[in-house]
Amino acid sequence: MANPRILIAEDEPSLRQVLRTLLECEGFSVIESGNGVDALRLAHEELPDLALLDVMMPDLDGYETCRQMRASFATRHIPIVMLTARTESADKVRGLEGGANDYVTKPWVNRELVLRIRNVLEWSAQQRAASPLTGLPGNHSINDEIRRRLGSGQPFALLQIDVDHFKAFNDYYGYSRGDQAIQMLARILTEAGLQGGGAGAFVGHIGGDDFVVLASPDTAEPLAETILEGFNTESRQLYDAEDRERGHVEVLNRRHVVERFPLMSLTIAMVNTESFPVSHLAELIDIAQELKAHGKGIPGSVLVGERRRRSEVAAPAAPAASADRHAA
Repeated sequence: MANPRILIAEDEPSLRQVLRTLLECEGFSVIESGNGVDALRLAHEELPDLALLDVMMPDLDGYETCRQMRASFATRHIPIVMLTARTESADKVRGLEGGANDYVTKPWVNRELVLRIRNVLEWSAQQRAASPLTGLPGNHSINDEIRRRLGSGQPFALLQIDVDHFKAFNDYYGYSRGDQAIQMLARILTEAGLQGGGAGAFVGHIGGDDFVVLASPDTAEPLAETILEGFNTESRQLYDAEDRERGHVEVLNRRHVVERFPLMSLTIAMVNTESFPVSHLAELIDIAQELKAHGKGIPGSVLVGERRRRSEVAAPAAPAASADRHAA
C-alpha cells in the first residue's frame, strides 16, 4: 500500500504534531482531527486507510468514536488503533470490544507504534480484499459479513445486483467508460444504503459488474427500488446522445457478426431470511443465483424476490424460485 492515509484524532495539538511528524517521516499521509465529532466526519469524507484514536477527547471520546465508525457500513472497514495513557486491562478490553484492532499506551515507543500501524494495515488489506476500482469490501469481507449475520440469528435481506449488457457497453465505449459505469453504480448503492438501508446496511463489490447489498428485511425492497430508479436515470447519461435515442448499441459478437444490444439495465435478486430462513452461506448464494438467472430472462431492470416461506418448499434447492417482477 503506497502512502497509506492515517487519520489522527488527538485533542492535544503538540501530540498531534509529534504523531504527524513521525508518520510522515515513515511515508504515511496524515489527516488531523482534534476531537471525535470531527474525526467521524473526516472518516466518512476521506475514508482513511487507518484511524489512530486518542481515548480521552472532548465531546466524543475515542471509545464512542470507534463504536460509531463500526456502526456505519461506510466506515466499519477502516482499521482502528486506540491511543491512551490508561494502562488498565479493563480499559484496553473496552476499546477492543468496541471494535478497535489494536491498543497503544502513552508514552509510546516510536518504532513499536509504527510497526503496530503497519501490521494492522497489512491485516486489513488482506481481510478486506477491497475492490481497487470502487473501494468497497470484496468477496472475503462480503462472505464474513454474511456469515456473521447468519450466525447472529437476526433476519436480514440480501440483494445481489448485476448489470445487464455491461459487456456490450464496455466493448463499445472502452474500459474507461466501463469503469465509470461501475463506479457510478457503486456510488448509487452506497448513497442508497446510507439513506434508506438502515443502520445495519452493508455494500460490497463481488467483482466486475456484480455487487451485494445487505439490509434489514423491511428496508430491502424500497432500497432496491431506489437503486433501480437511480441506475436507470444515471446510466443513460453514459451513452452518447445518438445511442441513447436509438436505445441500443451495435457490437461485433464472438462470431464477428454485428449484434444489437439494449441499453444497460439492472437485475436485482432479493432473498429475505425473515420469510425464507437459511443457515448456510452456500444456500443463501444458491437461492440468489437462481433468482438472478430468472431475472436475467426478463427485459429491462427488474427486482426478483423469493416469496415462498420455507414451510411451502419441499426441496428448496431443486425447484425454480417464485419471483415478483418489478420492471423499472
